[in-house]
Amino acid sequence: MSDQNKKPLSFIEKMKLKAQQQISYGGEAKQESAKVDVTDCPNCGAGRAKQDGITHCAYCGFEFIRVQLGDGINIKKEDNSHDK
Repeated sequence: MSDQNKKPLSFIEKMKLKAQQQISYGGEAKQESAKVDVTDCPNCGAGRAKQDGITHCAYCGFEFIRVQLGDGINIKKEDNSHDK
């Protein structure tokens, strides 16, 4: 066929073509097998999901991580929610 006989793409065909050519913002998806990170409380043995930021056992109160707050730019280590 020559270029003269070729019909221009319809709006729908252009949208389909554009959708097929798009790449995702995060890049290619990584294929990983499913996993669960679990740890037990050394004090009471209760299971808990291993997550960053969890400092105490929900059942017995055992302290996993000791956190000391310091003064930040907008947040102070003491309660600063009320003006003195």
